[in-house]
Amino acid sequence: MKDTYKTITKASEEVLFKHRNSKFFGYAFPIKNEEEANLYLEELRSKHHKARHWCYSWQTGKEEQDIYYRANDDGEPSNSAGMPIYGQIQSFDVTNVLIVVVRYFGGVKLGVGGLISAYKTAAQMALENSNIVKRTIDEIFEVHFDYPEMNIVMRLIKENNLNIIEQKLELDCKIYLSVRKKEAEAIFDKFDTTYKVEIKRVEK
Repeated sequence: MKDTYKTITKASEEVLFKHRNSKFFGYAFPIKNEEEANLYLEELRSKHHKARHWCYSWQTGKEEQDIYYRANDDGEPSNSAGMPIYGQIQSFDVTNVLIVVVRYFGGVKLGVGGLISAYKTAAQMALENSNIVKRTIDEIFEVHFDYPEMNIVMRLIKENNLNIIEQKLELDCKIYLSVRKKEAEAIFDKFDTTYKVEIKRVEK
């Protein structure tokens, strides 16, 4: 079971690729959804308001069934910009990422082959200039118990080296745990079979 994915931790530094007088500025941003991608695109359109094209591709989702992507040529010939950029997202095997390449036209037409190569290169440079990390795919559990069961629950958490992401410790206690996917079933069973302790999966 694959329970890891690769992403970037922060926006890359601006990169510049020049080809026959055209300038291609490349950027990579970490995103969680399309709304975040659109905000970064608005910022770049404002920053580079004299540019001719703002071509991009993004992908979100950590598992195959959740992958969602978009590629946009922004006025360039069909499939000459967005898909070459997306090809680099696939090549680097990263997700939750937006790559934008801003083009300033230099007066010389590059042809479809030249455009594909230029957009691919600028996207590659942006990703090479990014901090790429591997992360685990986690499930979130809510553990519910009364205060007298606190010691039992905390012992299970400590023994299994579990990550507490939130807790409400009153007479009626709730603890939210982040558990690596491949370990999730075994951890669920340990709490589920503990007397007076309830556990359930939650979306967070």
